[in-house]
This record gives sequence, structure tokens and C-alpha cells, in this order.
Amino acid sequence: MAAAVVMPAMAAASPEWTSQAESTGTTIMAVEFDGGVVIGADSRTTTGSYIANRVTDKLTQIHDHIFCCRSGSAADTQAIADAVTYQLGFHSIELDERPLVHTAASLFKEMCYRYREDLTAGILVAGWDRRKGGQANSVPMGGMMVRQPFSIGGSGSSYIYGFVDASYKPGMSKEECLTFTAAALALAMDRDGSSGGVIRLAAITKDGVERKVILGNQLPRLSSL
Repeated sequence: MAAAVVMPAMAAASPEWTSQAESTGTTIMAVEFDGGVVIGADSRTTTGSYIANRVTDKLTQIHDHIFCCRSGSAADTQAIADAVTYQLGFHSIELDERPLVHTAASLFKEMCYRYREDLTAGILVAGWDRRKGGQANSVPMGGMMVRQPFSIGGSGSSYIYGFVDASYKPGMSKEECLTFTAAALALAMDRDGSSGGVIRLAAITKDGVERKVILGNQLPRLSSL
């Protein structure tokens, strides 16, 4: 009888986050430039209000010159990325050449649309291929796909639409895109409680992938508050 009394009390005392799914919270971004594309993301993973991981890598490599940035449910986005990586690998073997970025984005779109009632996933698919160069494709929840000169996503993106619209300039260089992406992500991380940690950046060109990490004490400061 004593055990029957104690167990509900223990259950009631359990924090709310213990029963919630892990979410990447997130701010993600991709910017095209002449010769490639820059991608970036914060690194915070949350379970409710609890920070489950401070240094998650949300830049997931799909193929040699193709990456995706993940936002939404951590489990859902990892499962989708693994499935697309598998399919794209077979596609590349069949063609005996590197796949197109559009092909990768289309695979993400098909999976996100087919399972739109079950999955919580917003994806940015970016990379370089021989046909169209650097590309940034957005695949938001529901399975739409659209290519844009720059794309943002995740919970922190709602805080920076005005900043990116005002700051983006067509024809920016790789270094300018890296600076622009870092500034936008830092601003979102400053305002959004589900975004934080470090900034992970990658520049994808025909020569390969250059990755960079900006630590928390090195983030751009855009506010004096």
C-alpha cells in the first residue's frame, strides 16, 4: 500500500521536460554567392525548456558537396537526413557522378510531404553542383520546395526577417556571406530562447567544404543591452 502512495508523488515531481521530445529549436540559414553557398546554424537542442545539448551540429552532410540544415524535431530531421543520404548515395552510384543539389532537395521535399502529418521538420538544402553552382533550397514543414538567394528557418528566424531583408545585397562575396550569416545567427540567438550555443558555418564550393565554428565568447555583438 505504501508503494502505491509513493509512486504518484514521484511521478508528479518529475520535471515536465522529461516527457517531451527533443527539438532542435534552432536558427538556420543559407546564402548563395558566385561560386558556392554559405550555410550556418546555432547549436542548441532543447527538450521543452531544458537545454539537452549546447553544441549540436545541425549542418548535416548529405553528399560530398551537399549539406542540409535541420530544424524541428531532432529525431525526425535526423531520420529524414539519413534516408535521403542513403537514397542519394545509390543515385550517385547509378549515375556514376555526383548528384545535383536539386535532386537532393527534391528527395527531402517528397519525404517531408509524404509524411507531413507525422513529421516536424523544416530543412534547408544547400550545396554546389556542376550545373547550377551554389544553391540554397528551402523545404519548410509540409513539403514545399523553393530556391532563394538566401533562406532562413527555425524558431529564431522570426526575429531576423527585417535584419536579413535590410542587410542582404546581391553579388556578395564568400567572406561577406560568412559575415552576414554569422551576424544574423548571433542576433537570433540573442533574442530566441530556443537558439544558442555556438555558430557553425560552412562554405561549399567546387573545391570542397570549409567549416568554421564561432564560440560563444566570440559571437558578433549587435546589441548593447
